[in-house]
Amino acid sequence: MSESKLKIFNTLTREKEEFIPLDGNNVRFYSCGPTVYWHPHIGNMRSYIFNDLLKRVLTYNGFKVTHVMNYTDVGHLTSDGDTGDDKIEQAAKKENKKASEIAEFYIKTFDEDALKLNIIPPSITCKATDYIKEQIDIIKDLEDKGIAYKTADGIYYDTTKYDDYAKLGRLNIEGLDSGHRIDAGEKRNKTDFALWKFSVEPGIRQQEWDSPWGIGFPGWHTECVVMATKHLGNQFDLHTGGEDHIQVHHTNEIAQAEMSYGKRPWVKYWMHGAYLNFKGEKISKSKGGLYTIPDLMEQGYDPLTFRYFCISANYRKQTNFSMEALSGSGKALERLKLAVQEIKSKDDSNKTESFDKYKQNFLDAINDDLNTPQALSVLHAVVKNTKLGNKEKLELILDFDKVFGLKLDETNIQEKITTSKEVEDLLIARTKAREDKDWNEADKIRDKLKKLGYEVNDTANGPILKKI
Repeated sequence: MSESKLKIFNTLTREKEEFIPLDGNNVRFYSCGPTVYWHPHIGNMRSYIFNDLLKRVLTYNGFKVTHVMNYTDVGHLTSDGDTGDDKIEQAAKKENKKASEIAEFYIKTFDEDALKLNIIPPSITCKATDYIKEQIDIIKDLEDKGIAYKTADGIYYDTTKYDDYAKLGRLNIEGLDSGHRIDAGEKRNKTDFALWKFSVEPGIRQQEWDSPWGIGFPGWHTECVVMATKHLGNQFDLHTGGEDHIQVHHTNEIAQAEMSYGKRPWVKYWMHGAYLNFKGEKISKSKGGLYTIPDLMEQGYDPLTFRYFCISANYRKQTNFSMEALSGSGKALERLKLAVQEIKSKDDSNKTESFDKYKQNFLDAINDDLNTPQALSVLHAVVKNTKLGNKEKLELILDFDKVFGLKLDETNIQEKITTSKEVEDLLIARTKAREDKDWNEADKIRDKLKKLGYEVNDTANGPILKKI
């Protein structure tokens, strides 16, 4: 194969650049993790599939990756403007539980969903509450440098002290509406942000700590700076997140890190995944979210169907979600898995010149800023090729799946079973009930089938019946 260099779109420069790590073949990579106060929805999980694809592409190219991801378990307020309730505290009140219990429960929920999506776990995971001392230390350093100042409700970062504040978000600071981006209060400038928030009434919050400035809790942006630097050093290669992080969260991370640690750029490459939309609007928890991975499973979809749906689009392209589109992905994935099973049943070999061409085309696609739609086209071309031997086909498919992560070699065919007319009629009635979204009736029919000795599992291609 000819050389194919990995190129990625760097948000910092707004250009597609060749990826060259700071330290030889070693890649240090930080991704913003979940705020663990509620069930992650599919819009959240698209971001983590993107992170996983990036890591798999790096590994496929021979890089050694150290991947750090955080869990935000304190300090993420309901507003980017340093106002509102702490999301963890709010959830603890709502569910009448300890804040630590809320965090641990939703960390476990997130990890389970990630496993279902075949997302490779990070090398290191970390919780914000385990790094309070380090967060106080960086705030004290910024204060000593004349960058942080005190107001009635906390310690704030003076963004005029950092000459490159607008660089990542390409912000027009003069044109910002302070009333929308950040509540003015006692802030010196409309872009200033909280490093440490004081407890309004010490002892009321579940999560608060003593500090040189008073009892309170750290700001969301400070947490990621500290955790990333603690594990990856004062300067590292990659930082990812959602596109909604660019103008506030990641901009504020850079401002702290570069003024405290003295390295520019603090991060060499910034990559951001686009929103998942539903009916033209971004899916978000604040709007009640949409589906979770367990929700999709309850409707008969394999989680890897959602993974296929995500990699069918470019990670930087906002994508509209619908159940119809998901069903299409389910059918495409099932066809692939059936084809792989058929290929595995044959052992003929014929290595034509197309074998190396396919490998090259696949590498060129994924190295072109993770062009997974094009890479999927290469995969489907391999499956359809009638001249290539089945041994060679299988080798290519399994090699490509190191990046796709679709578990294409794990194929299950429904066992053929004989059913009575009564069972067939019940299946037809249940399918109609589901089409009418009469879930109660569908569940009643499921119970009737169970009494007759059958278990029904819903899939994107219809119900699968198994004998109990």
